[in-house]
Amino acid sequence: MSQPVLSRIEHVLENQPLGSLQIRVAVICCLIQMCDGFDVNSVGWSVPLLTHAWHLPPSAFALAFLWSNIGVMAGALLAGPIGDRFGRKPLLMLSMLLFGIASLASATSTSLPFLAGTRFFTGVGIAGGFAGTVALTGDYTPQRLRAMIIMLTFTGAPLGGFVGGMVVSFLLHSGYSWTSIYLLGGAFPLVLLAITAVWLPESPRFLAARTNLAPRQQALLQRLAIAPGQPHAVDLARTNPIRMLFSEGYALQTTLLWIIFFCSLLNLFLFIFWLPEVLHLIGMTPAQSVFATSLYPLGGLLAVCYLGWAIDRFGTRRSLAVNFAVGIVFVSTIALVALPYAALLAVLLLSGMTVLGSQTGLNAACGKLYPARMRVSGYGFATGVGRLGGIAAAPLGGFLLSRGLPPTSIFLSACLFAAVAAAATAMLALPGRQPATVGAAETA
Repeated sequence: MSQPVLSRIEHVLENQPLGSLQIRVAVICCLIQMCDGFDVNSVGWSVPLLTHAWHLPPSAFALAFLWSNIGVMAGALLAGPIGDRFGRKPLLMLSMLLFGIASLASATSTSLPFLAGTRFFTGVGIAGGFAGTVALTGDYTPQRLRAMIIMLTFTGAPLGGFVGGMVVSFLLHSGYSWTSIYLLGGAFPLVLLAITAVWLPESPRFLAARTNLAPRQQALLQRLAIAPGQPHAVDLARTNPIRMLFSEGYALQTTLLWIIFFCSLLNLFLFIFWLPEVLHLIGMTPAQSVFATSLYPLGGLLAVCYLGWAIDRFGTRRSLAVNFAVGIVFVSTIALVALPYAALLAVLLLSGMTVLGSQTGLNAACGKLYPARMRVSGYGFATGVGRLGGIAAAPLGGFLLSRGLPPTSIFLSACLFAAVAAAATAMLALPGRQPATVGAAETA
């Protein structure tokens, strides 16, 4: 594939400095990820209490897990066309509004079907938030730093899971009910919605394509040395997003990414959905199980410290493939060995570093692989297909628990999917593509 010719605007955006504007965008996107990290764990945290409050077996809550992931899959498939055609900021604001309201509605649940319905809409919002933050962070990040900055932004998800787990553990220990989990999960994104409306800018590519800009938007483009009203000089989606993902040499990478996302998210959600209840079944109180579970996202957060360095030093394929493979050791230890409490906490931390850390690195790789015009679609569709793995995690864990197996053994199935993810990652080529030609005649 020949080196494409960039327009002047694209050259500026691909080589923009990393200043206060870019850092502000990354920080707000990281806060949005924190909302996602909290909300995606909230059902798992509430199950040990709801099994007693509603007199239901743990396996029954596979219904809520299932509809949560169906919602995420639907939201991910919708996020691409919305974010790549109408803008990143509208997608993010709509997503936060939706999962904030849906989470508050979850606190009013009186039955499992109602909870499953609210979790569906929460999932739709979560998916839009994930895809939108990847794209907007990529739009405000120079090519040379894009993977690292996106990866740092995605630390918000495990940070939200860790901090949220600590807060929820304290609330439950203090006697608060399960409704406090969803009230907290709904209030934070609604507060952040106001912050986003005021301080988060739209993608510079979308602003450059418009003619009627507010003075503040014009000042932002001037800050980036970009003139507005040049729609053909920026890399925006103009054709069917699915067609783009399987053309221009991206077919193999897209297929492999979908396989990796499926396996990675199945393992990720197997832990998120079922780990709190499994720990409760082996003798921990609900507060203790939430505390122990919170070390899993903390491990994902710590993985950025070494995985970002490893990707820069050894490359994406090798680093992520090794990280996926090492995770098999820790996951199998949880499944097969009866560990003392302190040792179990340590292994949960290491599992988070490998399983959740690999997913964080994969998110960054996906954001770097695709050019701007298909960045939301590329990540959104990969997440949408990957959420089929998350959907499978709900009934898989419920089925294995219902078979009377030792509770921790349900995670043994994760080892197989980690091996597939490692092999597919080793085959994944991540060429250093720049955006395709967008107005070669304007290069000057």
